[in-house]
Amino acid sequence: MSDIATKGTPGTAITGCLAPIDKAGLDQLIASGRANPQAIKTLKCKTIAEGRFRHLNMIRNLPPYIVDEPPGLLGDDTAPNPSEASLAALGSCLAVGIHANAVARGITVYKLEIELEADINITAVWGTGDTSPKPVGFDAVRVKVDLQADAPKAELDALIAHAKIWSPVANTFTNPVARSVDAA
Repeated sequence: MSDIATKGTPGTAITGCLAPIDKAGLDQLIASGRANPQAIKTLKCKTIAEGRFRHLNMIRNLPPYIVDEPPGLLGDDTAPNPSEASLAALGSCLAVGIHANAVARGITVYKLEIELEADINITAVWGTGDTSPKPVGFDAVRVKVDLQADAPKAELDALIAHAKIWSPVANTFTNPVARSVDAA
């Protein structure tokens, strides 16, 4: 998060707001989506087990995104565990949606922080432990959005609700998704 964001004339600084999203670029993305509403993009990740429960996740040409487990789950505690990483993905996706929609509506965002927590039963230990019938995965996710912007509270609440509806990650959490897991 940036304490200083430029807006308008070069050299002009507005303090206390998030670095702005490129409005022209956002408008171009919006136009492209409207021109081809059925467009599908395939995202890819290659996960490489390093040892114990530490994994390197190779995405695009970025440095490896590391996922590990905490000591209580026999990991080395070097990175978020897979469930924590999914919460991070949800929080980031919601933040992107809130910020992009604020920019599209001409709302200046001064602060955007999202706190997430989720409840998960870990007694099945990935199917090696207590496999009695129970929910596997999160059975509750709670999200709190701290959004400070130059709009009335009702408009900000509507902005957050809109982002929740259109968040790809939030929808992945709530909608059935076709998946296949096969040996190579």
